[in-house]
Amino acid sequence: MTQWIKNASVLNEEGQPENKSVWIVNGKIKGIFKAGQEPDIDTLEEQSAAGKTLEITEAEGKLLVPGLIDMHVHLREPGFEHKETIESGCRSAAKGGFTTIACMPNTRPVTDNPDTVQLVLNKAKEANGVKVLPYAAITKNELGRELTDFEALKSAGAIGFTDDGVGVQNAQMMKDAMRRAAALDMPVIAHCEDDSLVEGAFVTEGEFARKLGLKGIPNESEAIHVGRDILLAEATGVHYHVCHVSTEQSVRLLRQAKAIGIKVTAEVCPHHLILSDEDIPGLDANWKMNPPLRSPRDVEACIEGLLDGTLDMIVTDHAPHSEEEKAKGMELAPFGIVGFETAFPLLYSKFVATGLWSLDFLVEKMTAAPARVFRLNIGLLEEGAPADLTLIDLDTVKAVDPLTFETKGRNTPFTGWKLQGWPVTTWVDGKMIWSENLQ
Repeated sequence: MTQWIKNASVLNEEGQPENKSVWIVNGKIKGIFKAGQEPDIDTLEEQSAAGKTLEITEAEGKLLVPGLIDMHVHLREPGFEHKETIESGCRSAAKGGFTTIACMPNTRPVTDNPDTVQLVLNKAKEANGVKVLPYAAITKNELGRELTDFEALKSAGAIGFTDDGVGVQNAQMMKDAMRRAAALDMPVIAHCEDDSLVEGAFVTEGEFARKLGLKGIPNESEAIHVGRDILLAEATGVHYHVCHVSTEQSVRLLRQAKAIGIKVTAEVCPHHLILSDEDIPGLDANWKMNPPLRSPRDVEACIEGLLDGTLDMIVTDHAPHSEEEKAKGMELAPFGIVGFETAFPLLYSKFVATGLWSLDFLVEKMTAAPARVFRLNIGLLEEGAPADLTLIDLDTVKAVDPLTFETKGRNTPFTGWKLQGWPVTTWVDGKMIWSENLQ
């Protein structure tokens, strides 16, 4: 199979856009040509031995980047199919420009055994082609009482271990998990939250909570686990990865850990880079997520941490819920917002279009960086690489409309925001799996 993506804007080694065309054969990038240097179509057909060019895409100067990678998502299946299925989640991911996603194990049943890992992988194969990488739970049923069978889970296809959704409260349990993961050369991915500090609270301990007289979730609830686990990672030598960092204290601890050579990496979500608790308009559950929106100072610390490399990558923490669940109000509704279909436009509009970040910095944090941290052979637009690609319209301005989402979830605080930088076509291994023009 041969494809030809013509007249795309491709970032060069200096991070500058150049007009180029990309030739794809059998799912891999066969050649990248500058404008005016492309071979003619007949030559491409001869060299590919495909007989004919099966697909030609005129990019019309739009930005072509490696397919976006999201290492923290919730696909809800098995058990919560009313919120999302693997199939609907993969459609949503493709529309958002994501070609590889890593799904969390807090399903029902929990992904704590090889059969459930295999179920996730089989469901993903039946979907649209987005590459789905399953995490497995650290403890059985994510109850923090008994470790899962790490060896069997790795053999089944799990890429790391996490009890995301809850923090591992027992330090000895976490240390034992790290030792076993290190022996298997596998990462431990931590949801950092001390339960004793968060009971009965659903927003951060900040201006919004004070104004409404609400109990708040303090920053220490996250940072205490980050500090504890850094010390355990140092003792065990495991690759320790921190989920959805949201506080200045956590960023500071991670920066110190990296400075002395501890094997620690971390991620941050778009909402923790763009919103603070002072933006919350009222008791609308679409503004309820975990970790909660923090103070403006924490937002600035997270931005600084991403810029200086303390935080390695951007993830969405895509967390769909039904409209009925979110309609219960902020106190009773579940935590979480959807993220696939707004992530790149939000970040591009907030940081790149305003000149705060370079375009290649944003792209790197959503492609090559997560691939590098998790040792994935993807995330690059170069000859020989898998043709996982995303075409993005940087100019068209559209408002966020949850009714147009492919995800089952409509839970977003960004409804009505006017954004630019919208993905328009997505390929996985050279196959076009979503296109705005085909909808």
